[in-house]
This record gives sequence, structure tokens and C-alpha cells, in this order.
Amino acid sequence: MGAKVFIDGEAGTTGLQIRERLDRRADITLLQIATEKRKDDAARQQLVNAADVVILCLPDEAAKHAVSLIDNDRTRVIDASTAYRTAPDWVYGFAEMTAGHRESIANAKRVSNPGCYPTGFIALARPLIEAGLLPRSYPITVNAVSGYSGGGKSMIAEFEDRANSAYVETPFRLYGLTLAHKHVPEMQTHGLLSRPPVFSPAVGRYHQGMLVEIPLHLQALPGAPPASLLREALSAHYAGSAFVAVADADETAALSTLDPEGLNGTNRMKLFVFANEDNGHCRLVALLDNLGKGASGAAVQNLNLMLGAPEAAGL
Repeated sequence: MGAKVFIDGEAGTTGLQIRERLDRRADITLLQIATEKRKDDAARQQLVNAADVVILCLPDEAAKHAVSLIDNDRTRVIDASTAYRTAPDWVYGFAEMTAGHRESIANAKRVSNPGCYPTGFIALARPLIEAGLLPRSYPITVNAVSGYSGGGKSMIAEFEDRANSAYVETPFRLYGLTLAHKHVPEMQTHGLLSRPPVFSPAVGRYHQGMLVEIPLHLQALPGAPPASLLREALSAHYAGSAFVAVADADETAALSTLDPEGLNGTNRMKLFVFANEDNGHCRLVALLDNLGKGASGAAVQNLNLMLGAPEAAGL
């Protein structure tokens, strides 16, 4: 029969992709709720308590309410909202984040799936901080662009549905202009920063895929390290990883541009270290699918770890 999994909020963008990845798995039994009962607490409570693992693809407050419906100590939870990403009693679901973290996820009762932007940011920053190359107090700036699917159904309609009154044809736009984006707390917490980064997100007129960038002045870092040292630290951190790779110097030097759609449809992430050693400038860049490693793929990876299944199953 396999492990029983209930996706609460499976009609959303992330939920649909998680279900697609799990649908054909013989080791998993998907519990489903009738469409007309998706907001029926009694029906939902029955399913969340019948499941071995519940995956929440809901807004923050709805996710908190769903957790409150669990009345047993057996059901485990993966939450894809921002509700618990900095909660001390929840495990942050970025398996490659630091040594031993896969085991923490595997043994967890409550796992908070990372945000898409923070996944790229933490992947770049945390290994360098752990290696002592990037100070925790460094005034980090994060520039990033995502496809419009990152904004969920409403933003997808805004860019795709010409009958929608909010429809736009803009090719590119900035947002998060209050400098208080909801992803900043998890970037700071799990990036091990002593101060919040300046986060400058943008959305482009394409469906999915993202680039997350940290520009650095190498001379401002302790010892003014060469870019090669940063690349070596990242490569050592992700050595043997099935899903995170670091481009070597030759591959990086051969690139004149980088396409945010380059890893769409995968759970992979690729990290790049671009540099001009003459002027001491460096650009750290993460390429990933905001719906893959940035959302549904990461949730399935976390589920596999929690169930003791092969980490790449369904991915």
C-alpha cells in the first residue's frame, strides 16, 4: 500500500506539481479530498490524521490552521508556506544546507519547505560563511529574477489571461520595493547573517525558472580571497550532491550569458562564480527552477528523506 500522503492545497501551482511527481509512485498512496470539501474542516481533519505525511500547499494562516487539525503524534508535516521557516521547532527543508542536515530532515516530524529565492541565496552564502570566507556581518545585496509562476495563480493570470482586468504585457518589473519581502527572515536566519540582506527581487515575462545573485567586492572580504577560493569552497560543500552542482572555471569562463530557464522541469540547482580579478569584482549566481528545487521538487526530496526512500525518487 505504501506511505499515505495527503496534499492539502493540491489545486495550487506547487500542489499540482507535487502530485504529478507522486502520482505514479508505487511506494506512496495519495489521499485525496473531494473538490467540494476542500474547505470542510471535518473532512480535512479526517485526512490529515489518516496520513503518514501531510504536505501543506496553503497560505500561511491556512497552513497554521491545518497543523492545528492534527490530533495525533504520528502524522508528519511538510509545509510549503512561509509560516514556519524560522520556527525553532521546525526543520528547514534544504537538504544540502549544511553537514548532517539530511539526517535532520529524515528524522523530523515537522519540516518547513524553503522559499525559492532563499534556496538560491542560502546555497551560495552559507558555505562561504561556514568556511570563514564571508563574514556574517557583511552587508549582502541579493538581486534575483523569477518567472511569474512564483507569484501563484493570481500572477499567472495577470501575465497569461488577457480577459483578466489585471492582465499586463510588461517584460520585466521590480517588486518588494518596501525592502521587507517575506523571504528576508529565512535568508538571514539560515544564511547565518547577523543583519538582513538587501533583497531586490524581480519578475520576468516567462513562466518559470530563476536566477539569484550575490555581487561581492573581493577586496572587502577577509584576506581579499581570489574568486577561485570561493568556487573551491562551494565545490567542496556540494561534492557528491545529486542535485546541486558548481560550475568549474572553464565552464564559467565560456559563458557570456545565463538563461534563468536553463534548469526548468528539474530539481537541480547550479552555482556559478563569475569574477573580474583585475578589479576585484565577483558575482555569485544560483540557477534553479522556482517550481522545482525552489518548491515542489524540494518538497518531494524532503518527503523521500522522511520516508527513507531513495532521495531522487520521482525527481
